[in-house]
Amino acid sequence: MPAPPTMSDTPVPVPARARAPKPGAAPAATRSARTARRRWPANAVTAVASGGFGVTLALGLTAVTRGSLAAPGGIETAAGQIAGLTGSYLLLVMLLLISRLPLLEGVLGQDRLVRWHRRLGPWPIVLLGCHAVLITVGYAQQASIGPWHELAILLRSYPDVLMATVGFGLLVMAGVASFRAARSRMAYETWWAVHLYTYLAVALAFSHQLADGVSFVGHPLARLFWAVVWASTAGVVLVYRVGLPLWRSAYHRLRVAEVRQEGPGVVSVICAGRHLERLPVAGGQFLQWRFLHKDLWWQAHPYSISALPRPPLLRVTVKALGDFSESLARLPVGTRVAIEGPYGVVTAHARTADKVLLVAAGVGVTPMRAILEDLPKGVDAVVVLRAPTREDVILHAEMEELVSERAGRLHLLVGSRHQVRLDHRLLGRLVPDIAQRDVYVCGPEGFTDRILGAARRLGVGAGAIHTESFAF
Repeated sequence: MPAPPTMSDTPVPVPARARAPKPGAAPAATRSARTARRRWPANAVTAVASGGFGVTLALGLTAVTRGSLAAPGGIETAAGQIAGLTGSYLLLVMLLLISRLPLLEGVLGQDRLVRWHRRLGPWPIVLLGCHAVLITVGYAQQASIGPWHELAILLRSYPDVLMATVGFGLLVMAGVASFRAARSRMAYETWWAVHLYTYLAVALAFSHQLADGVSFVGHPLARLFWAVVWASTAGVVLVYRVGLPLWRSAYHRLRVAEVRQEGPGVVSVICAGRHLERLPVAGGQFLQWRFLHKDLWWQAHPYSISALPRPPLLRVTVKALGDFSESLARLPVGTRVAIEGPYGVVTAHARTADKVLLVAAGVGVTPMRAILEDLPKGVDAVVVLRAPTREDVILHAEMEELVSERAGRLHLLVGSRHQVRLDHRLLGRLVPDIAQRDVYVCGPEGFTDRILGAARRLGVGAGAIHTESFAF
């Protein structure tokens, strides 16, 4: 028979005296005001992107005349031109959303930006597909030939159309790989490699537009606008996805110093580097880790730091969930490490109150441990850890020590989901004042959804709920 579930609290006593805030800590209202002020750069980027879309749409419309619409195939051709321009622009917006631009990522968070990227994703593919079909049909009607004959002429005779067609095929391939059903059956490494082709697809389409687009042929200002838009997007991607990670990796010179077993299938990789006090990372944030071993160098994976940097050391704790994570247990000491980031907005700085609740399951305890360490000592912290067995509670002793230092409470829930059902009833009994707390949650997707639903049901406001997903 399975062991009965257990529940323990450690430690319970709280000093009777009022806890003084950490020196230099700003009140919650001040922090909220600062957060509001930090949003203006993101709002400015949004306004610029919206204005650019308006200019792009205007470029397509100004190329349409009454005479061109009245000609054979004129309506189809005009609609195809507008669809191509708007689809291309939205494709650039998609790249901007995942460019790691600090003005966006530092305020909105990578999790939200990736969701927007996914929601926007089908539109460029649909619009560019319509562009190809409508242009072919329109030109075929104008030449009084069949659409397949016209397609062959376009591919053979028009500048860069063949390259653009290959680029569209690559874009469709990346789009198919993004569907949930496909992602669930695809290794992260495969998905990542497929999506690299998106950049190639964009590059292949650019020259075709300038060479064949009615809005650009003979219109130097329109060509300049389009070139600036594309060059700016490419520059942002190159700087923040390539340049900054290369510089940061070279500057900090991380190497694997130790690989430590933390539990069943869980290891901590402790890296040593230089100038880690200058790494702008907060508890709860994550890095893209690339271990420069002969079998792993070509992949980068997102993992949260499991402790604040203690120069010259930086630690990440990983559970074996695939080929890459399983191989980390065998990393040789001295392996060089490249990093990208830090990313994420689910940090101690996001809180709106001086009371917090941290809820974690499985390896989700790692960002919670770093957040707890980063909280000012005066914050009232309650921690709920969920695991099937005691052996599966990761970093338990460290969490216990950090909670004790803050005179908080640690609830350890051990047992299967059927034995210990962490719903709104149990959560309300464990944390009666949950509605007055910021709630941080990290764990498997289903667990996180249940806790978020329970927190909302218990009166926690949307602005006081903090979670982030690293799912691809």
